[in-house]
Amino acid sequence: MFDIGFSELVLIGIVALLVIGPDRLPKVARTAGKWVGKMRGFVSSVKADIDHELAADELKKILKEQSDSSSIHEIIEETKTVTDDIQKQDYVMRAITDEPTADNIDDDGSALDQQQEKLEKTGGNERGE
Repeated sequence: MFDIGFSELVLIGIVALLVIGPDRLPKVARTAGKWVGKMRGFVSSVKADIDHELAADELKKILKEQSDSSSIHEIIEETKTVTDDIQKQDYVMRAITDEPTADNIDDDGSALDQQQEKLEKTGGNERGE
């Protein structure tokens, strides 16, 4: 706390002994010790309060960051729903067009003719409604 060496403490002790006297010196030393103890307790209390406030500020920052990151979760959920919608639309478009694959095309292309006839019968509506 203070940069006081042993020789300086001895000098302070000798001056206190000469000024205060040998009868009152122990009482003054006890009183000074109590005040020093109270000051140390006060300083440690202030340090603890400051540390507590800093910890509370850090928790507030963390909570703010988490609340900001909740918008990221919303964006992710929206992206998932959009991709699901796109996949459903893609599935519907494939079902509507029902493009012939290499497996269901005959050598003479009769699968394509069958699909055209089917579309003509149903008026473009595959369910026939």
